[in-house]
Amino acid sequence: MYAIIEEGGGQRKVENGDIVLIDLIKEGQAVVGSSIAFDRVLLLSGEGVTLKLGQPYVVGASVTAEVIVPEFKGEKLFIQKFRRRKAFDKKTGHRQRYTQVKITGITG
Repeated sequence: MYAIIEEGGGQRKVENGDIVLIDLIKEGQAVVGSSIAFDRVLLLSGEGVTLKLGQPYVVGASVTAEVIVPEFKGEKLFIQKFRRRKAFDKKTGHRQRYTQVKITGITG
């Protein structure tokens, strides 16, 4: 069984046992092993289950997850700004922070 959830301004396809990076929750102070519920489920499908498509969300459906790593840093991204013939050259970096969770259940 799989679901498509809305999280962090995007849509993600998740299945039981998947490990997913989501936007940082509770400023990285989430407790390892705590449970999180995603109520904004857009679609449910899988073996033995008929396709349920939400309008915009599936009523009564939810996805539960368990926190594995409270604060996980993504890869370093570099931003380069340059103006030709102006002696302007600026390089900055950014590293996004995530929470790593494991999907434990899909109901609906």
